[in-house]
Amino acid sequence: MDDRDLCWLALSLLFYGPSAATRRLLGRFPAVTAIFRAGAADFEGLRLDPRTVEAIVSGRALERAGREVEIIGRKAYTLLTLDHPGYPGYLREIFDPPFVLYCEGDPEALGIPAVAVVGARRPTPYGRAVAEKLADDLAGRGCVVVSGLAAGIDACAHRGALKKGRTVAVLGSGLDVPYPWENRGLHREIAGRGAVVSELALGTPPLAENFPVRNRIISGLALGLVVVEAARRSGSLISAKLALSQDREVMAVPGNVTSPLSEGPNALIRDGARPVASWEDVADGLPSPWRENLLAERDAMVENSGRSLSREECRLLDELPVDAALSIDELADRTGLAVSGLLALLLGLELKGAVVQHPGKEFQRRM
Repeated sequence: MDDRDLCWLALSLLFYGPSAATRRLLGRFPAVTAIFRAGAADFEGLRLDPRTVEAIVSGRALERAGREVEIIGRKAYTLLTLDHPGYPGYLREIFDPPFVLYCEGDPEALGIPAVAVVGARRPTPYGRAVAEKLADDLAGRGCVVVSGLAAGIDACAHRGALKKGRTVAVLGSGLDVPYPWENRGLHREIAGRGAVVSELALGTPPLAENFPVRNRIISGLALGLVVVEAARRSGSLISAKLALSQDREVMAVPGNVTSPLSEGPNALIRDGARPVASWEDVADGLPSPWRENLLAERDAMVENSGRSLSREECRLLDELPVDAALSIDELADRTGLAVSGLLALLLGLELKGAVVQHPGKEFQRRM
């Protein structure tokens, strides 16, 4: 790690990321390294806490950063700073990019064109199915899917992406503090096949105030952001506002007008967000050349999907909703087919990725 990287880390640890104070600092000094070579008089008029100035001038801030680097090395994490060549370019463009990114996994995943998928922590079956299917389709076509590793839509998006591609999780805690606890296995899987990142110091707990701030990183890493389900007041809508301020495309999945979780996406669409019903709709909203690269496969995919299902499978698929699961008895009543024949058809559809089976022999159509 060179001097600049160490100085960026020290600055991040002192101020917990970008702030008005750091903007004043960086505006006065010609380079981040100059801050840590300055004397006390050089900070006059910047309205900094005297303890902060003392930590810089005495060298304690750099010493703390050095200890953090040692821990990063022991844990085999990667540290990307604003001056690092591997720092994601799209993120560097936003108004307040993080000074550092702690990364577990493959940092190259941060440089691949990405789409963010976010939503409610307690989604409906419809929302879960949509998030997983969109992420699956996008990742299978070379997009990285970015989300926040929260319960609900975030976790569904990560799991969907891991079926065929890569995903990036952005934490609201230190990289070594998995949150939520029930997603720690998913955390490890993402780190093994993508990347988990955070701007927060190691050991930082998942405080509530961390999550709205980290949302700017989720949208900043992506070409566009899709909101699947969200209440009218939610973190996902904060992400959508941040994406708009970052000049990213904001998209939303329309929902049932009687559902509180549809209020957020439906309001976004009313205000001009692009409605999304499939991966093609997401691709249409991305800038060139990513839009053209994704849509180049569309005709071939449609042709292949039309030949892959039998007439009986198509008929059964028409009876299965995407927003609820049906029992085998309900399907037998709807179709008039024997249970044994239904199970054989459902097994074939499940193997082809068209149907998902839930506990209790209940089945749901994938989007």
